[in-house]
Amino acid sequence: MSLSPNEITKLKKLISLAQELLASADPKMELAAKRTKLAVGRRTRRSGKELAAFRKMLKGERKKGLRVEEIASKHGVSTAYIYQLGG
Repeated sequence: MSLSPNEITKLKKLISLAQELLASADPKMELAAKRTKLAVGRRTRRSGKELAAFRKMLKGERKKGLRVEEIASKHGVSTAYIYQLGG
């Protein structure tokens, strides 16, 4: 069964709504709902200098002891992207 782009968009909205409802009932689900919103949002591409600065900042935050999930939600990127950059 293949879905049209319009149907996929509607399903993503339903999933987002369901996660928001669950988050209001269970505080632990709030972080998962935020991550999904970020994943559905717009993506940006960093230039070479911006990427180098982001990597440096990322390593500094990791040395301070921040969790990868916190950093990802703060900067609007996935945890996989942080690990990919060497965080």
